[in-house]
Amino acid sequence: MNTFVAPLRELKEFNDIKDNIIKKSLPVQVTGCIDSQKSHLAYGLGNDFRYKVIITYNDIKAKEIYEDYRLYDREVYIYPAKDIIFYSADIRGNAIVRERLKVLRRIIENKRATIILTLDSGMDRLLPLDMVKNRVITINMETTIDLQEISGTLSHLGYERQGQVENPGDFAIRGGIIDIFPLTEEAPYRIELWGDEIDSIRTFDVSSQRSIEQVSELIVYPASEIIPDEKRIQDGLRKIEEEEKQYVKKLRGEFKTEESARIQKIVAEFKENLLEIGGSTPMESYINYFYDTTVSFFDYFNNEDTLFFLDEPGRIVEKGEAVELEFRESMINRIEKGYILPSQMDVLYGYKEVLSLLSRKNSIMLSTMEGKNVPITPKHKYDFTVQSIASYNNNFEVLVKDLQRWKKNKYRVILLSGSKTRAMRLSEDLREFDLNAFYSDDMNRELQNSEIMVANGNLRRGFEYPIIKLVIISESDIFTAEKKKKRKRSNYEGKKIQSFTELVPGDYVIHENHGVGIYRGIEKIEVDKIAKDYIKIEYGGGGVLYVLATGLDLIQRYSGSEGRKPKLNKLNSVEWKNTKSRVKGAVKEIAGEL
Repeated sequence: MNTFVAPLRELKEFNDIKDNIIKKSLPVQVTGCIDSQKSHLAYGLGNDFRYKVIITYNDIKAKEIYEDYRLYDREVYIYPAKDIIFYSADIRGNAIVRERLKVLRRIIENKRATIILTLDSGMDRLLPLDMVKNRVITINMETTIDLQEISGTLSHLGYERQGQVENPGDFAIRGGIIDIFPLTEEAPYRIELWGDEIDSIRTFDVSSQRSIEQVSELIVYPASEIIPDEKRIQDGLRKIEEEEKQYVKKLRGEFKTEESARIQKIVAEFKENLLEIGGSTPMESYINYFYDTTVSFFDYFNNEDTLFFLDEPGRIVEKGEAVELEFRESMINRIEKGYILPSQMDVLYGYKEVLSLLSRKNSIMLSTMEGKNVPITPKHKYDFTVQSIASYNNNFEVLVKDLQRWKKNKYRVILLSGSKTRAMRLSEDLREFDLNAFYSDDMNRELQNSEIMVANGNLRRGFEYPIIKLVIISESDIFTAEKKKKRKRSNYEGKKIQSFTELVPGDYVIHENHGVGIYRGIEKIEVDKIAKDYIKIEYGGGGVLYVLATGLDLIQRYSGSEGRKPKLNKLNSVEWKNTKSRVKGAVKEIAGEL
């Protein structure tokens, strides 16, 4: 990616920050940064580090940074935050753990990665990395397997035994065949045994059950982030029982019999689930009973191979304050009502404690303007001169005039297009205007003055460094998607629902993320004294999804062939994901033909 990085070395501020990094004279504050340019600067500054950790202030911004950063580096991951308050009831829990464990795998295996997250992702308490490493199991052709033992081990790691593997986190045993869908993999694995020896290890397709590829080794990461051994379970349950007795006694002394009965029931259910299904039980809010030592996610990184970036530090502080306040208020309400034990209130690190930890790391703060609410005192301050690119709104003539002006002033210009074909066509069109434009997929080529390189890549917004005469323009800056006329829908197409009064219990509906289910009506659910209307959707395998009544934009009525009932999808199933992928593939083929 020298095409993007080489011009930055002409900036004095960039070189000074690189010197600060080498001399470990950090933290550093950088102002004047804008939107997509932050990813460009972060890539240039952190290119020598194994890990780059970019911390931002909300999930939407994290996804935007993720999309921009993929232009420079494909090994980029989002580390999602858990909602500790509601996590045990979150049907997306498996998906969240899966994304988090993919990141942990990169760290454990010492593989390069850029990790993007919000501050609250570093506020929950985690196990030290060595404890996670010790739970990873490796199976190769030399491994001997006892079926009963492997079944117990996988269950303890949080995997669920099924009749047939369908989703990440499942395993199945049939005769001498073991199917495992590791949470960190994209496809399940099949181990065929000859006695207790392994005959073959293959990946296979969930839908067709056909083998994809033979491999020599399978590494299975836990399907849960908290996996206590038997001794820790017994010690932890003993601590819970002791605290429960004291707390129940206190509640009864205050004549809160309903609350005391509630906490006894909740604790009894947790203990029963833990002893029966082990690793599949959500334990985040009970972590302090089972482990004396916990760490923040940011503790997983050392200063030798990690560089941290804080995107708009003032807004990060606001995010931390909001998360901490919401958590504290919710916990106070829950403990008053007998929903939690006192020690469960201490499952988050305070945001100030986390920011204090980051102040001791290699940290660079990126912001548009210098704010007053800077959480970390910088040792050095720098200001960059960067300008945004005005949208051309499909006006090709204005673009050409700007390119001619930049050519005259000896600017270097990089034009990005989402497809190779469009990029090549764009370079040809520009040459007709006597512009030195060319297509290239060599991202290490250093641009010369007055050159216009058209390349395949995506960026949300373009930007300009006027001092070093570098301009990067995205396709979205040039072309605005035209609104297409809506064609008349046939009777058999799905229809967006404007109001839940349009639905009748028993209607088939399609949820954008979970597939086909049956609408079962509206239920009022109270959470923290706030009652809201939820749409109840029933799925295959007994799954139930509750969607806020305000989330109708994700649901549409199912319409298929008359008289034919659709097959219900299962929650968290890869089946619906595969269906959407096939449809997207078909659409791309049609688009290519057009």
